[in-house]
Amino acid sequence: MSQIQTDDRLARRNMWVLIAAQAVLGAQMPVIFTIAGLAGSSLASNPCWATLPITLTVIGSMLWAQPLSAIMQRWGRRTGFVIGALAGAVGAMLAAWGLQIGSFWLFSAASLFTGGYMSAQGFYRFAAADMASDAFRPKAISGVMAGGLASAVFGPQLVNLTAQALVVPFLGSYLAVIGLNLFGLFLFAGLQIPKPVPRSAGAPVGRTRGALIRDPAIAVAVICATVSYALMNLVMTSSPLAVVGCGFETSDAANIVSAHVLAMYAPSFVTGHIIARLGVEKVIALGLTILAAAGAVAMSGVELEKFYIALILLGIGWNFGFIGATTMLAAHHAPSERGTMQGLNDFIVFGGVSVASFASGGLMNCAGGSVQAGWSAVNMAMLPFLILAGGSLIWFALRPKETR
Repeated sequence: MSQIQTDDRLARRNMWVLIAAQAVLGAQMPVIFTIAGLAGSSLASNPCWATLPITLTVIGSMLWAQPLSAIMQRWGRRTGFVIGALAGAVGAMLAAWGLQIGSFWLFSAASLFTGGYMSAQGFYRFAAADMASDAFRPKAISGVMAGGLASAVFGPQLVNLTAQALVVPFLGSYLAVIGLNLFGLFLFAGLQIPKPVPRSAGAPVGRTRGALIRDPAIAVAVICATVSYALMNLVMTSSPLAVVGCGFETSDAANIVSAHVLAMYAPSFVTGHIIARLGVEKVIALGLTILAAAGAVAMSGVELEKFYIALILLGIGWNFGFIGATTMLAAHHAPSERGTMQGLNDFIVFGGVSVASFASGGLMNCAGGSVQAGWSAVNMAMLPFLILAGGSLIWFALRPKETR
């Protein structure tokens, strides 16, 4: 059996472990993104701060990205993923405590630990690519992302079961999140990715951060990944507030988030095949176009079905844009550059997502005099960033092939 075939057999095993982790541990993210803004709104003295807990989750993810990447580069993927799950459990414990005593600031600070889990989850896609051949890499990445389908169903249903299960609203949901993280720790025992070999004297050290980010393919991949993720977060963060503010129920908001997360991950079964057939640049362009369509639908009205359609399109656009950008990035750096580049990428991506998350609450609650005006402001804010990402992709596509 050839080395490539052997690697792909191991890559497939790791892919299934990571799919399970995405399904079980990943269920906490739909839970948190559904209820954190609503819980924050009930605790905060100023409604403009309602989405601060979600913002701090993303800031936490940004801050954890480079340390976790360095840990994985030195001690292996499994160590980093276990640390991420433990951070998620600590974050949920502190959030539950904040809800119990009615402290908005403790509840918000807990999100920095939740961000540790969110950051670790972001590396699942890179771990799937570690042992894969060039041909299998996009399929491994998209396969792991497809594991989010189970979390998309399970997470929002967990909200429906637990949000009002105890006297303190949403407390039961955070207790359930603690359990998810502790259970998920056992999944990583099945992960078989060799620890990175320590660099020997004279071995190549790889490019510096500055040299990496000046690589045209890497620069465009980082821009498109950041825009795809940030715009998805911008709109998703405000959607529960908009749905409830327009007179619908919390259960409606949970179901819309469920449909959105399903749309984020369902295309992953075919995204890798589409990338292999059409090319990564075309798939990223398709993702950006669908994100623009999501904004247009959202601005056309606040009927319940339009919330569903807009959030479904938002999820599909994110899938094509983000998986495409991840595949593009993974193909343009060497193994010796993995720790540096992947940590830098997620630091930039989640930095952009942090800004989007914080802006989301301000635009939703403090722009205009109504829920409808705030929701329109959130979606209108997508336009300049779509132009930035689309322009960078066109610039890259027009470059001579030998300079890409």
